[in-house]
Amino acid sequence: MEKRGFGSDNGSGIHPKVLKAITEVNKGHSVAYGYDKHTEAAIRKFREHLGEKVDVYFVFNGTAANTLGLQGLVRSYNSVICADCAHLNVDECGSPEKFLGCKLIPIKTSDGKITPGQIIEMLADVGFEHRVQPMAVSITQPTEYGTLYTVKEVRAIAKVAHGNNLYLHMDGARIANAAAALGITLKGATFDCGVDVLSFGGTKNGLMLGDAVVFRDSKLAGEFKYVRKQGMQLASKMRFISAQFVALLSDDLWLENAQHSNRMAKLLADRVSDVPEVRITQKVQTNAVFAAIPKSWISKLMKEYFFYIWDESTSEVRWMTSFDTAEEDVDKFAEYLRKLGGR
Repeated sequence: MEKRGFGSDNGSGIHPKVLKAITEVNKGHSVAYGYDKHTEAAIRKFREHLGEKVDVYFVFNGTAANTLGLQGLVRSYNSVICADCAHLNVDECGSPEKFLGCKLIPIKTSDGKITPGQIIEMLADVGFEHRVQPMAVSITQPTEYGTLYTVKEVRAIAKVAHGNNLYLHMDGARIANAAAALGITLKGATFDCGVDVLSFGGTKNGLMLGDAVVFRDSKLAGEFKYVRKQGMQLASKMRFISAQFVALLSDDLWLENAQHSNRMAKLLADRVSDVPEVRITQKVQTNAVFAAIPKSWISKLMKEYFFYIWDESTSEVRWMTSFDTAEEDVDKFAEYLRKLGGR
């Protein structure tokens, strides 16, 4: 078995219950393009967790969920306000600019979180025809640094957005981890806080593939089914995506997976806290640990465990845990760090 690393929760396997769900729907034929009972069941599950009025559309990945979710809201002369480190701004290979045709307005942050005041500063040119017109605010929950917006903070952002005729989009690639850490429901972490459109992540929480674009209601979704089709995200054999979400959203599997990965991150931070050369750089609130380590350690550590370098200039690295990270993995990783330090 390949050693479990700390590069990304995308690197994990498929949860056995999810894999079983895929196998169970792999029998006989089914109506294509989402007109099947499994997709209907998945949508019902989403409505149980997020509200009866939500409109749900399954896509293959998070890039599509973020980009297409916003595409239904903005025009080419609009802009989307987001954190400078947002996946939307940094890691979508220009997908938002290409498919939305509009400008992203990044806000500088130290912990991945933007504030209502920073948003207001971006609104000075509303109505001025020579400038792009803000139409949406996009926040990531938890942030790219693994930090959390509180419910109060999300509501404050929603109030400013809606008060200025802007939509609030949430990149929820790890929304399960956020809700688990906050100790609230998925609805409590999203639509109860004023979110209009949610990119709901599944791949990072035990699925093989698949994310969802979830609108607050069908009126807001409008003609999104055509946006999804044109965006090449309408799966013909959608039952294989849908069945995974049925499993994930049943019997609190989403919560169990998220709680475990969050717990492993806290354990990892605790296990390396006594290594003098390791400095934790962000609050460990979900399943990410950011740390600055000696530059000379990085290549040696990577030979044993894969992870990502976050900032070359400061030797800051990111260690991610997953639903299948084991305490033994954490202990061995911490032990190897101590060896690098000569302990």
